[in-house]
Amino acid sequence: MPRKIIHLDLDAFFCAVEELHDPTLRGKPFAVGGRPDERGVVASCSYPARLFGVHSAMPMSRALLLCPQLIVVPGRHGVYDEYSQQVMAHCYNRTNLVEQISIDEAFLDVSDLRPSAEGIARELQAAIWDELGLPCSLGAATNKLIAKIANNVGKAEKRSLSPPMAIKVVPPGEEAAFLAPLPIGELWGIGPKTAASLEALGLHTIGDLARWPEADLVHRFGKSGADLAQRARGIDNRPVVAEYEAKSLSRETTFAQDVSDVAVLRRTLLHLTESVGRRLRRAQLQGSTVKLKLRWADFTTITRQCTLPEPADQDNVIYAAAQHLFEQAWPKGKPVRLIGVGVSALGPPLQQLGLWETPSEKGQRLQDALDAVRDRFGREAIKRASDLSE
Repeated sequence: MPRKIIHLDLDAFFCAVEELHDPTLRGKPFAVGGRPDERGVVASCSYPARLFGVHSAMPMSRALLLCPQLIVVPGRHGVYDEYSQQVMAHCYNRTNLVEQISIDEAFLDVSDLRPSAEGIARELQAAIWDELGLPCSLGAATNKLIAKIANNVGKAEKRSLSPPMAIKVVPPGEEAAFLAPLPIGELWGIGPKTAASLEALGLHTIGDLARWPEADLVHRFGKSGADLAQRARGIDNRPVVAEYEAKSLSRETTFAQDVSDVAVLRRTLLHLTESVGRRLRRAQLQGSTVKLKLRWADFTTITRQCTLPEPADQDNVIYAAAQHLFEQAWPKGKPVRLIGVGVSALGPPLQQLGLWETPSEKGQRLQDALDAVRDRFGREAIKRASDLSE
């Protein structure tokens, strides 16, 4: 099956964070960076500023010449790091295969998730916007190269005074056709010097490069020539490499309307628990701590947690703990905006030795059987009795 790779890029990240702290900046040309009289440079600039030709890495003095009304905002990198970590937590809520390549950019491999790459991208974009107030754009394809370029193209197609919030999907088998009309400089590995050399050969688009004999590219550029030929055809087999192990796994959902029905809340908690348990088992992990998250209608958020007698990855064990926390924390009838469940203190499954099968082991065999059926036929193939009224 084709891989499903998503590239996420936060739109003008530093500026978006500054707008959260100072809403009066919205719609105005401003830049985050150093003072012009101290040879400062632009770290990020708003979309209105970009219309004047201002861009990142530009000397701030030059930016002010292009846009005299530019507002200069000093950076607060500790704050940006905190927001970045929250964004990456949303990514890890969906898959363990997250490769963060900068403070505002990451790849996700969602190949083992049932929804389409576009569906996952839209849900992730909405969650980051609803929960954090940060705009982001995403590209989705069968590999990292195409996903990244798709994101660039999607953003370019929605250029305006506002963040693009773009989503661009390249279906499997259409990689080369998608690349063909793009300028040759859009391809990874082609800097100004290489681009000039290729254009001297009459190669102006990626499609031109894809049609050029690979042997001649190798002759002219060595090993990088073979890489260019592969990339021009949309071929990229690099894996998404997780840079560190997730310390926790969690899932949460924000209701379209606040919910006070206890049956709906319990049922939602069960579905979230099943998703967390499934991801634990796929990652061959167990956890010792179960966490519950609740957000009320006024956006007040509380968390509660408890420690299990022994590490677990089974849905019923996690749900029992989460439900206990819920019953203790939820004032009966109080409207809930968001509910979430997570498991932390993760580690590999404990190996149990013994002559007799324990109830836990029997439960594990049943859980494995349910996972196998749902892997093949989808989550709706087997329903709990509590779901039949949905």
